[in-house]
Amino acid sequence: MLDKLELNTKAQELRELLGEDANSPIDIFSLVNQIERLTLVFYPLGENISGMCVKDREICLIAINSTMSYGRQRFSLAHELYHLYYDDESGFNVCAKKLDPKSENEKCADQFASYFLAPYKSLRTVIQKIAGKGPVSFRNVIALEQYFGMSHLAMFWRLVSEGYLSSDKLDDYSHGVISAARNLGYDDKLYKPTPVEFRRRTYGYYLQQVEALRERELVSSGKIDELLLDAFRDDIAFGLDEENHGGEAID
Repeated sequence: MLDKLELNTKAQELRELLGEDANSPIDIFSLVNQIERLTLVFYPLGENISGMCVKDREICLIAINSTMSYGRQRFSLAHELYHLYYDDESGFNVCAKKLDPKSENEKCADQFASYFLAPYKSLRTVIQKIAGKGPVSFRNVIALEQYFGMSHLAMFWRLVSEGYLSSDKLDDYSHGVISAARNLGYDDKLYKPTPVEFRRRTYGYYLQQVEALRERELVSSGKIDELLLDAFRDDIAFGLDEENHGGEAID
């Protein structure tokens, strides 16, 4: 298993490869749009699967469980990026919600995801800013997860691993998270799943290929619609956004 320093280094390298600096919070969903030939799928994968990665010479696909919280989805995507870039095994990799304690590869992917979203140096700097030399409080944890866009548990266990918190505080720090975040003035989006109407969506390379077929007139318009519907993009096939919202609004 790679050590923490190696995983943090890999996380920083990938951030920079994708055009980000080594420390700032990131919009990971926008960031992965730059990855060539990557198709990103959001789909309800059940209670036990957080995501999956499929890669070989022909396919580059990441699927994210859209019924999990937005914070968890961000973490899952970072986790799958480890499998995409640093996992030597190709093929079909399904990632369970609960980490298998025997899987060193999954532990590496989780640690990488944590560093990718909250780099070591950046986390330390923000903790010093909001908590000073005192202990990290429940409010501090919420501020940190909001800043870096991580799920509450992912941030809690990261702080435990870095020695800022003790694991015996888990119960005390796990109750009333959403209401506390609201009371502190934060949006609660981080703790909620994708809205039902958007839980089945495809983005990226697949749609680019469909558009290329349309532009080159290689298949019928009916086939284009069929391909879009297969990707859960009825909004594109039928122009639903323009119909529902009165067309585009560009400020």
